[in-house]
Amino acid sequence: MTRAQRYGWVILAVVAALILLFLARSVAAQDLAFMPKGGRTLLMDILGAPASAAELRTVAQSRRTEEEWRAFVEKRGALSARERATLAAYLAVNMPISADAAGGDVAAALPPDGRHLAENECQSCHSLFSSYLTQSRDAQGWRNVFLSPFHKQLKMAPAQREEFARYSALNMPMKVDDVPQDLRF
Repeated sequence: MTRAQRYGWVILAVVAALILLFLARSVAAQDLAFMPKGGRTLLMDILGAPASAAELRTVAQSRRTEEEWRAFVEKRGALSARERATLAAYLAVNMPISADAAGGDVAAALPPDGRHLAENECQSCHSLFSSYLTQSRDAQGWRNVFLSPFHKQLKMAPAQREEFARYSALNMPMKVDDVPQDLRF
C-alpha cells in the first residue's frame, strides 16, 4: 500500500468517526426530550413561533426581579406552575442580555437554559439517571455540587451555574417511570 493510499484510508476513517459522533449526539439529544423544558425553550414557546423580534428584544433587554418575571409569565399563557417558575427563574438569572448580542439575532443570543446545560455538561461524565435525574436538592444543594474539585473546573460562567441550580431545583427529581427504560441506571 502506498503512502497516498494509507493517507486516504486515515482521512476516510476520521470522516467516518466524525459522522458517527454527530449521529450519536443527535440520537442522544432526541432521547432527552422527556426532560422538562428549560427557560429558553419556554420563552420561545410563550412568545410564539416565530417570535416577534421586537417583543423578544424587549424581554431580552429587561431587568426584573424573579417575582416581576413571574407576574409577566403568568399573563402570557398556558404554562404549568413548574414551567412558570422555571421560566421566571431563567429570566431573572439571565436577563438582560446585550442589545447587540449575536449581531442582532436575539434568539440566537439567549443563554443556554438548565436543561441544555445538563445535557451538555453532565452526561459526558455521569449517568444522567443516577447522578442527576433522580437527585432531590434545593438550589443551594445544586450550587454546592460546583464546590467539588472536579466541578469547580467546569468552564461554566457563574450565571450558567446559577441557571443550572435553579432549573434543577425546580425540575428534579423526576419520577423513575418518566425516564425511558434505556436511560435508567
